[in-house]
Amino acid sequence: MLRITPDANEDEYLLKLEGCLCGAYVPELAACWREVRGHQYDAPLRVDLTEVCHVDDAGRELMTTMYREGVQFVARGFVIPELLREIAETVDAQQVDAQQRSAS
Repeated sequence: MLRITPDANEDEYLLKLEGCLCGAYVPELAACWREVRGHQYDAPLRVDLTEVCHVDDAGRELMTTMYREGVQFVARGFVIPELLREIAETVDAQQVDAQQRSAS
């Protein structure tokens, strides 16, 4: 199960997740994210993962896409922060590679 709680204020738009980001719940988060992006809020979007217990491959893929689009994540513990670090390193390395190829 995954609970997604939206919270919009002047400083940020927050999606608080509770549960497991896996299976059929991944498209639900994707739909919420698309809806927020469609409204083009001026405030940055943050996703609070502090209560997420598990992320499957599909969830990781969505998080990677969201990170590329500038979504900020909040996490604690050992597993989820490490997952976010891996995502950031992968995306950042891909961006550096793309910049080097375009400069050549």
